[in-house]
Amino acid sequence: MNYITLKGIVENKSIEKKCSRLIMGTAHFYQFNDEERAFTIMDEYVRAGGNMFDSAHQYINSEVVLGEWAESRGIRKDIYILTKGAHPDDGEPGPRVNQAAITKDIMESLERLRTNYIDFYALHRDDPSVEVGPIIEVLNEHIAAGRIHAIGASNWSHTRIQKANDYAAKHGLIGFTFNSPNLSLAQCNRPRWPGCVSVNEEISNWHKGTQLPLLSWSSQAGGFFSGRFTPENRENEEMVQVYYSEENWERFIRAEKLAEEKGASAIEIALAFVLNQPYPTAAIIGPEKVEELLSSIKGSEIHLTAKEMDYLNLIETKIGGAK
Repeated sequence: MNYITLKGIVENKSIEKKCSRLIMGTAHFYQFNDEERAFTIMDEYVRAGGNMFDSAHQYINSEVVLGEWAESRGIRKDIYILTKGAHPDDGEPGPRVNQAAITKDIMESLERLRTNYIDFYALHRDDPSVEVGPIIEVLNEHIAAGRIHAIGASNWSHTRIQKANDYAAKHGLIGFTFNSPNLSLAQCNRPRWPGCVSVNEEISNWHKGTQLPLLSWSSQAGGFFSGRFTPENRENEEMVQVYYSEENWERFIRAEKLAEEKGASAIEIALAFVLNQPYPTAAIIGPEKVEELLSSIKGSEIHLTAKEMDYLNLIETKIGGAK
């Protein structure tokens, strides 16, 4: 297992947390028939060296399951939890990127997770009509209280993140220390869910310049590279709308070719693409079987050269052979 160093604040002191670059996602746990299946996946993940978990106040029952598992294993001090709040579709009408909703979600997440602190807390969505100042201020209040150790954004534009961090720097406050948008080899035709942000060239260049760590969700593009999908198979409407394109099928073909050379699979190459960026990255994964977890671990260990990265992303040669 490979690791990434993320920063936090505990008792007014800056600390570093060595987090696994494969982050165990929990959003899919509601699909399991029983908690033991989720417990088994998490046990295997930890056994393999994983130590970071992604959840959200908005995910159905996932914080509860994660909290019960961590408590039953007595493992809370050995793991890192990333959870999110202030999602607009979370039981309350209207926008929720405000001080009251943020505080409500944090307190409820702490209770569900059976813990008194959250290692990494991200705002699940943005509301550009809200000034960044009050948002940064309330998050800093929770940092000062020890409830959260680090703050970040999920599905915020890079310009809003920069604006928030500029505000924090100007006022002697703590800004966002990580970003969690979608980054995958397959480019989205449209947001997978309303309000979501996917990395494009501009965002990637911003991360390259700032070196702000990026924790990617849907890092394997919903299984686009798994072999379960083909251009002719259009049964999954969401996949068709989000990922089916001439360019993405070319990326799939190239991932298969590179996988053959490296003794891997196309989906492992796709994961390697996320983890070989010129800035710090980690990938949120959602394995439903131990075999899928092991495949992700293998993919995380694949090194890709800059030339191979460009080849996969269609930078070196455009489709049709045009330079």
